[in-house]
Amino acid sequence: MNQQIKDVNYTLTVFDKVRIVMVNTTEPGNLGAAARAMKNMSLSRLYLINPNNYPSAGATARASGADDVLSNAIVCNSLDEALEGTHLVIGASARQRNIKWRQMDVIEACCEIQETIASSDQEVAVIFGTENSGLTNEELDLCHILMTIPGNPDYFSLNVAAAIQVFAYQNFVSNIQTNFNDETNKLASFEELDGFYKHLEQALDHLEYFEEARPKELLMRRLRRFFGRSYPEQEEIAILRGILRNIKPYGKK
Repeated sequence: MNQQIKDVNYTLTVFDKVRIVMVNTTEPGNLGAAARAMKNMSLSRLYLINPNNYPSAGATARASGADDVLSNAIVCNSLDEALEGTHLVIGASARQRNIKWRQMDVIEACCEIQETIASSDQEVAVIFGTENSGLTNEELDLCHILMTIPGNPDYFSLNVAAAIQVFAYQNFVSNIQTNFNDETNKLASFEELDGFYKHLEQALDHLEYFEEARPKELLMRRLRRFFGRSYPEQEEIAILRGILRNIKPYGKK
C-alpha cells in the first residue's frame, strides 16, 4: 500500500534520535521485516545484538526495499555497547515480572520519547528481545521504562517485527501530532548513569551494606529502578557522585 502524507508538522531529525535495538534475533526474516516496518515510519537507526545469520538473502528479501536500513544496521556484541550515547532506554515486553519496572503502554511511552528528544542531542533506544523469551531481567535492568502493547488477553502472540511496526507507527503519529517545549537541562546519558550505579555499588560495598537480608543483586536492581523513574539530569548525577566520593576513607578511583 502506497500513501503519500502531505502537510504534516514533523522533521526527520526527531526520527534520527530514536534507535531500534534487536537482541539475539534468531530468524533473519524478522530482521528484514523490522527494517521494512521502520522505513515505513521514517526510522532508520537499527542496532543488532549478536543476530543469527546476518546478513542473509532471506533478511534482504523481507526488507522489500528497506535494504538501506538493513545494510546500515550496527552490529554490537553487547546491549551496553548498543546503548552508548542514549539518554532514555525503553524495553518492550509482554511478560509480567516479579519486580515491577515503571510500565507504560506504547502510547504513553511514545509521549515520553517526544519529551526526551525535544531537548537537543538527547537520544532514545527502544529494545526488543528474542522471539521466544523477550528480554531478560538483566536486560530490563538497563531500561528506564518497560513498554507494553495492549492486546487480546486470551491470545497475545505478537511477532517481534510486528511489535516494532506498532511502536514505529505510534512514534510517527506522536511526532506529527505533538509539540513539546524545549528543555534546557540535559538528562544523564546511559554511560553517566551506568558509571553512577557502579560507583554507588562500590560505595555500598565499602560500607558493608550488603548482607543476606539485603542481597546486592536485588538491592542494586531496586536502586536502578528508583533513580530511573526520576530521569536524573547530568548535574544531578554529578552531585550524587560528588557525595559518593566524599564517603571516607572511600574514594572513587
